Amino acid sequence: MKRTGQALRALARTVRRFWPHVRPQRGLIAVSTLAIFFEAAMRLLEPWPLKFVLDRVIVDTPADGRSGIAWLDGLSPGSLLAVCAGAVFVFALLRAGFAYGSTVGLALAGNRVLTGVRGDVFSHVQRLSLRYHARARHGDLLTRLTADIGRLQEVAVTAAMPLAANVITLVGMIGVMLWLNWQLALVALAVFPLFSPGLVRRGGSIRTVSRRARQRDGELAASAGEALGAVRVVQALGLEERLERVFAGRNAASLKEGVQAKRLAAGLERRVDVLVGAGTAIVLFAGARQVQRGAITPGDLVVFLLYLKTAFKPMRDLAKYTGRLARAAASGERIVELLDVKTEVRDRPGAADAGRLRGGVRLRGVHLRYEAGALPALCGVSLDAEPGMRVGLAGPSGSGKSTILSLVSRLYDPDAGSVELDGCDARDLTLASLRRNVAVVLQESVLFGVSVRENIAYGAEGASDAEIEHAARIAGAHDFVTALPGGYDAVLGERGATLSGGQRQRLAIARAAVRDAPVVLLDEPTTGLDGAAERHVLDALDRLSAGRTVIHAAHDLEQLRDADLILWLVGGVVAERGTHAELLARGGGYAEAWARREPPVALAAEGAR
Repeated sequence: MKRTGQALRALARTVRRFWPHVRPQRGLIAVSTLAIFFEAAMRLLEPWPLKFVLDRVIVDTPADGRSGIAWLDGLSPGSLLAVCAGAVFVFALLRAGFAYGSTVGLALAGNRVLTGVRGDVFSHVQRLSLRYHARARHGDLLTRLTADIGRLQEVAVTAAMPLAANVITLVGMIGVMLWLNWQLALVALAVFPLFSPGLVRRGGSIRTVSRRARQRDGELAASAGEALGAVRVVQALGLEERLERVFAGRNAASLKEGVQAKRLAAGLERRVDVLVGAGTAIVLFAGARQVQRGAITPGDLVVFLLYLKTAFKPMRDLAKYTGRLARAAASGERIVELLDVKTEVRDRPGAADAGRLRGGVRLRGVHLRYEAGALPALCGVSLDAEPGMRVGLAGPSGSGKSTILSLVSRLYDPDAGSVELDGCDARDLTLASLRRNVAVVLQESVLFGVSVRENIAYGAEGASDAEIEHAARIAGAHDFVTALPGGYDAVLGERGATLSGGQRQRLAIARAAVRDAPVVLLDEPTTGLDGAAERHVLDALDRLSAGRTVIHAAHDLEQLRDADLILWLVGGVVAERGTHAELLARGGGYAEAWARREPPVALAAEGAR
């Protein structure tokens, strides 16, 4: 009972969570439910023509076989047979029509609801903080977004609706059976309690196993996604066999959980079949004895047995669909669990639209930890950048350079201190309006599998073709774009795989340029580029940065020497600050790093000559 209660609470919680999407479909659901009632009414009427044929045509028992309907009782046997045959066809036709209407209507409503839910889940996942995404496995998130919601859609059509129709039919038939012969009805109903223990125990077990199976599927998807996403590294390092073994192990675990769920469901169905056979045998024996005593007619017994067979159908279906419903409950729990994750970075009540900012950026005593109990990423960091100022961030890997950039674009909120734009706390501005004022060029240029034009236009919704081309010229990308087959309409491979690293980065710069934002954040934008590509990218960044506030994080100190202010970060703390000349004169960590740097490619070439 405990497991069943948990399953019911899980399903109820899922329905409550999805209710905003269910509400607009109430009219369609009501009409479809009415069709289910009419379908149940046709099922109740279907056995009666057989009773009249048996009692009035095949066996002449007019005294006991009357319907109480004068015109029907007055028909000759031949006419009655024709009417009953026609009635069988009409009832079947109407039942089929109502069943079709209810199935299509509820399927449409269910798919509309779950399509809306999928949209909500996708929107919610995109807005979860980087803290969450750092912990989550994207393969598991994809499984929840696609397979788990798909399972709910499939179960809504193939299990939940048939069960609803059969339960309504069951209630109606029990009532008619009690009206026909209450003693025989009680004999039949005595079997029903025997179904409950098996359904309760197995249903709870199937739900538990199904939840484990869904988790295994998520792990399997995550493992495959990681391997395929890094296929170049996998092949270069010869890791194919090792990753195949890992995948095979998780695949076998997923198979084991799936087989266990199927075994439990199959055992439950066979148990129900045996109980249905036992109940039918008892009713047949007791009913036949009543026919022999003349208490009921043969037609009454046939009607009763047909009702009993139909009444047992929901029990068979419940056993048949228990596995599906349990798996759906597990999927619903996983979806609700994801939707219940709080979005840490979100608009405050009353947050204002930032409008067009001038570009002032200030950090006041900022502290940040990525995880509770982890080492701090930033400790008391302060920064004051006036509009149009160029700020460099330097320091060893892991010193907090990228973290500062993430705070300015409000990918994180500080644990203490504040981030201000034009003197206004970033948390008092709406996220959308704040981010419209910030352009970002990352170390890894992320492009999408759409056209070049669309990739650039992602930087500013509604950008015109002229604005897109102007941005491409700023980024130095126009010439190579027009040389592509299709030019700006050329469709890129996934993550821009069909372009070189420098070309990808220049398109990322074009996407930042079309944004025309007053604040530009540069996070190691030339990492991994050769000398020629780096020079092209740096020239494009100079054009992009003109007249804007720029915060540039780089390991290559040569790129920061002209900055108005440089922060030297060590372990999340600003160890030194000043201009390039001031930091060299101080002789600290920055000066030591400058002395150890590799000479720029152009200078090295000149020295060689």
